[in-house]
Amino acid sequence: MPITPTNIKLICSDIDGTLLQYGKKTLEAEILSQIKALSARGILFCPASGRQYTSLRKLFEPVADCCVFLCENGGVLYKNEQCIGKTPMPRALAEEIAWDMWNRCDGQGEVMLSGQCCGYLMSRGLGMADRVKFIGNKYKFIHDPAEIPEDIVKVSVYLHEGVEKYVDRFVPRWQQANAAVAGPYWIDTTLASKGTGVALLCKTLGITPAEVMAFGDNFNDTALLDLVGTPYIMDSAAPALRARYPLHTPRPEDALRALLAHF
Repeated sequence: MPITPTNIKLICSDIDGTLLQYGKKTLEAEILSQIKALSARGILFCPASGRQYTSLRKLFEPVADCCVFLCENGGVLYKNEQCIGKTPMPRALAEEIAWDMWNRCDGQGEVMLSGQCCGYLMSRGLGMADRVKFIGNKYKFIHDPAEIPEDIVKVSVYLHEGVEKYVDRFVPRWQQANAAVAGPYWIDTTLASKGTGVALLCKTLGITPAEVMAFGDNFNDTALLDLVGTPYIMDSAAPALRARYPLHTPRPEDALRALLAHF
């Protein structure tokens, strides 16, 4: 069945670099009003991010009851303030990746291991803690991944000089853990993805991926964009991503404004 605006039942959006430009801390008023208007028409909104639930819930607080949340790049899912899905990494694999990222970053990186609602930081004082604090994540400092008392759902390296010269070092090596660039300073690994997370949400909500619209801007969004019926890539995305997806927009708000006009 061809996709039309009236087919849409769920709208997913990446946050940093897509809905929220890097360096910004609060959402525009327009997107909050759009989420309310979509909810009134029976359409749920899903923030789909590498952030943890604590950060996302705070960011979307005025409209949180209209949302389901895909956190930690699909590793943790929340609905009605309850965790409805979690994809832990095998402990040995998570610890191996963490030490590899720590030891093979030329002293220029820091490592974060994510639990269900807390980030565990292996810090060199290069700015990772400031970034995690800025976006509202809960965190604790550790010296060894073995100290973490819960399941690990994601392992990330923060590279304060930028990811460019480290992509070939880490991404091919950890493809078994879906290694991907997740912004200017981050490379993430997880056994989940935004695609697997949304597939589980669709099953839980009783809808199909064809009834989902999604927005993304980076390579860690491709599993989501490839899954859904109506994928949008940001105008600011890399040329390879703009070539991969025919629907482009400067902001999700612009596409959602057009969608709401169809009702």
